[in-house]
Amino acid sequence: MAEENPVVTSVRQRFPDAVLGADEFRGQTTILLRKEDLIQVCQFLRDDPDLKFDTLLDVTVVDWLPEEPRFEVVYHLRSLPRQGFLRLKVLADGNDPRVPTVSPVWPTANWHERETFDMFGIIFEGHPNLARILMPDDWQGHPLRKDHPLGYEEVAFTHNAEEIFSRKPRPRE
Repeated sequence: MAEENPVVTSVRQRFPDAVLGADEFRGQTTILLRKEDLIQVCQFLRDDPDLKFDTLLDVTVVDWLPEEPRFEVVYHLRSLPRQGFLRLKVLADGNDPRVPTVSPVWPTANWHERETFDMFGIIFEGHPNLARILMPDDWQGHPLRKDHPLGYEEVAFTHNAEEIFSRKPRPRE
């Protein structure tokens, strides 16, 4: 269980109020944190000589629409010296999704957080340059949110190819 995991134990001992939950599934440990404690916990995970989570691999989001809090911001960490992985999660409300930036802890977060902002609209407070990175600057909305309108063309399969290819193109709006 995650409760017996030494990383979870270390974080709980150092930050008793920060950990909202911990889980272990198929050998992967996840810690759910209060977002107010995210920076301090991340610095501890990076700097503690017994942990040394020196690499941020990824930042992403799970959109739980219509649930509230709607978003889970997920951080995947790697300890190269200890050969370990860790997943951190913090929750963000759907109306005003804000979490602190971890770019002062791991500089690579700069790009990961910009991508997450662009695709999901999560505001990373304190980020040095929170601007779009994938979508055009004038793009409206955040395309990976579950409530973003779909704008796709019908796929041609054997059963409908003739119908699709015989249609006249729709005028662009």
